[in-house]
Amino acid sequence: MKLKILPLLYSIVLLACQSEPAKVDYTDWSHYGGPSDGSRYSSLSQINRGNVDQLEVAWIYNSGDATDRSQIQCQPIMKNGLLYGSTPSLNIFALNAETGEEVWRFDPFEILGGENSWAGTNRGVTYWEKGEDKRILFGAGNWLMALDAETGEAQLDFGDNGKVDLRKNLDTEREDFLIVANAPGVIYEDLIIMGMRLSEGLDAAPGHIRAYNVISGELEWIFHTIPHKGEFGFNTWNSEYISEIGGANNWAGMVMDYDRGIVFVPTGSATYDFYGGYRHGDNLFANSLLALDAKTGKRIWHFQGVHHDVWDRDFPANPNLIRIRKEGQWIDAVAQISKQGYTYVFDRETGEPIWEIEEKEVTQSILPGEKTSPTQPIPSLPEPFMKMVFEREDILSLKEEWKADIQNQLENALLGDTWLPPNPHKPIVLFPGMDGGGEWGGAAFDPKTQTFYVNANQIPWIINMTPNAKFENLGQSIYTNYCGNCHGLDRKANPPAIPSLIGLEEKYSRDSLVALIRKGRGAMPAFDYISEEERLVLADYLLGNAPAEGDKKELESLSSRLYPRYYMDGYKRLTTEEGLYGSQPPWGLLTAIDMNTGTKKWQIPLGEIDSLSAMGFEPTGTENYGGPVVTAGGLLFIAATKDEKIRAFDKETGEKLWEAKLPASGHATPAMYEMNGRQFLVIACGGGKGTPSGDSYVAFSLPD
Repeated sequence: MKLKILPLLYSIVLLACQSEPAKVDYTDWSHYGGPSDGSRYSSLSQINRGNVDQLEVAWIYNSGDATDRSQIQCQPIMKNGLLYGSTPSLNIFALNAETGEEVWRFDPFEILGGENSWAGTNRGVTYWEKGEDKRILFGAGNWLMALDAETGEAQLDFGDNGKVDLRKNLDTEREDFLIVANAPGVIYEDLIIMGMRLSEGLDAAPGHIRAYNVISGELEWIFHTIPHKGEFGFNTWNSEYISEIGGANNWAGMVMDYDRGIVFVPTGSATYDFYGGYRHGDNLFANSLLALDAKTGKRIWHFQGVHHDVWDRDFPANPNLIRIRKEGQWIDAVAQISKQGYTYVFDRETGEPIWEIEEKEVTQSILPGEKTSPTQPIPSLPEPFMKMVFEREDILSLKEEWKADIQNQLENALLGDTWLPPNPHKPIVLFPGMDGGGEWGGAAFDPKTQTFYVNANQIPWIINMTPNAKFENLGQSIYTNYCGNCHGLDRKANPPAIPSLIGLEEKYSRDSLVALIRKGRGAMPAFDYISEEERLVLADYLLGNAPAEGDKKELESLSSRLYPRYYMDGYKRLTTEEGLYGSQPPWGLLTAIDMNTGTKKWQIPLGEIDSLSAMGFEPTGTENYGGPVVTAGGLLFIAATKDEKIRAFDKETGEKLWEAKLPASGHATPAMYEMNGRQFLVIACGGGKGTPSGDSYVAFSLPD
């Protein structure tokens, strides 16, 4: 009898021991995504369901460099008692992780110079050490830089006097690209593997993935996300134009499987985002999850989530390495969330889907010159983490006047189809919208319960296409190419998040506007990579000045450039005149998914609009940016919302257990760590995204 029971007991014990990867330290928070698997999970439990309501502010760090439209998107990391992060102006700092006292601060523009004063956003830094050599690596604009982790001094032996120019070594003739290293790279041995944010027009760089030597800054390998002739995937493009197409870049971050030496890299769409007439075909490796050999950059496997993207449906966040149990077997998997509300899950080694992914027929484009994919891949499981279709019965109806406003806006619009392509005659409703569904904050995974947590936006957007006015007005054409996506072809934009460009002549001279265009400011990138002639023509157009005599000659010099035949008329959420989203709430969601079964455990609204609550409407959720953290203490922490709060939920039920008001919205992912026996929760409060900007990091802990 005992001989029969022992093998069964052994099997039970073995399964219990295999419930999480043995080599992941879940008290560690020194990687983007927290632990090395990107799980955003902490095994710390000092803060738990029973005492979370006692949390109080332990310290606040104010950087003092916020501007009107600045942000902090950084998830800080902690190593050796120091908390590392970035300020709104991209100074890098180290704080005493227990007290918040500044240990050192580094201004990258001491090396880069004031002329390069725009460097975009920064979502975190990367830590590396070997013996006594300890380094912090980070991106500032198109520069990758290295600092001494203990002193904050620039490592001048790295690259060219402490910096590597990411515009170089892209295997292209051009080097005058807009490049922003916004997400931190990942470390493998002595390599840092980097992605980058790019322009979304046909002026974009190719989004190749590169690995650099951490010590010297030398390029070690490159993977062409837009394949070169003779490489796998080249035949999924129009060979006539492939050398002029950019994008297919990793701006969302990566995750490293250190046991297998595999780096998992999600990519975004190819350019131009909304018109693909020059890139017929599926366009590998855009919109793909890549599994690359971290040592060499060689492709192991890939999955493409959107074929021939014309909706801007980038993979928006770094993947999670997860371990789940299916049909009695433990599986090492990788899970990738998407803007379209799906989660795709694969065996890490083979790339085989854990659940069936079916190619389903979708609506085809009628834009002249366009040719969309006849099918798109739809996962059977996990269940979508948001509603997938917006129909007329989903129009906002909390008040009749709001409903009438939205109905009037949609009178001539096409809707009711997740894969409805941009249309030459009518606006379409894009749902999920361009900011998700899932966003760059990413998901959290509990390796003890195999539960996956993801926040999402559930907001409709409008896509309206217009023919290119190329040779009718040079200034308008340049504006459309570089500025139209954000500010709209009517220049009215979407204040306060994106300012209107009407009336610039009252604020700027020609010279001051040209300087602003060249340098950038806030969320507006620097257009130092376009010609001075284009900047002058653009400034004249924006100021209403008469065209210069040289315009005709300049038109001839531009005639050989690749321009989309159709442009999207600005990033536009569907909103009422008061700014309320045009769909029935909830507008922000938080979802828990059992990854052993792929089914939802619970789903709740995330965020609250006080004015609507005062009218008696249930919490509606808000637009949210930034991710969750889940803990062994039974809690899920998340800020992200526009209501300037951070909250704790019971991870098993979704019940709200605690919330605190922040100095500004925490559009970032929290950090969780222990210092001298005390557990800390830290969130960057940078605001932005239409909310007031801030400059603080706030730490919470239990009372002494």
